[in-house]
Amino acid sequence: MTSSRTFAYLGFALALCAFTSPAGAQSVSRLPSTGATPIVPAVTVPPGYTTYYISGTPAGPKNPKAPEGSPGRWGDTTQQTGDSLTKLEAVLKQLGLGFGDVVKATVFLAPDPANGNKINFPAMNAEWSKRFGTAAQPNKPARSTVQVGLATPGALVEIEMVAVKKK
Repeated sequence: MTSSRTFAYLGFALALCAFTSPAGAQSVSRLPSTGATPIVPAVTVPPGYTTYYISGTPAGPKNPKAPEGSPGRWGDTTQQTGDSLTKLEAVLKQLGLGFGDVVKATVFLAPDPANGNKINFPAMNAEWSKRFGTAAQPNKPARSTVQVGLATPGALVEIEMVAVKKK
């Protein structure tokens, strides 16, 4: 009885090791999206990756000398999305990463006065598509986009990201 119990424990321990040991050949997998969307429905990150959580990054004023609240100070959704993504690219670079390492993003969009005080999702998505799902950078992250009122007056876009890199 003791030997069968020992054998059972040994078998359990070996099975546990098989499931918890790092898999050298595994890589990040992205569930294919349908159509020409710059995001994917899901991303799976296997063991052996470091995860980076990158804070929400708004655009900066397009024209800092323009008076606060003036239409020319901040720019529209297109300009702000591009600026936010440029800033995020710099943060990723400091970490030794790029847009291809991003697995999840959240985009916060505020109503755009240049778009009838509605969020301009197509403008944001057009800028996003210049950096994700391209021939030069084919990796697409999972993404959520939420309509909000941002804390900074005039800000229309803020983006946060989660990126991973193999250890």
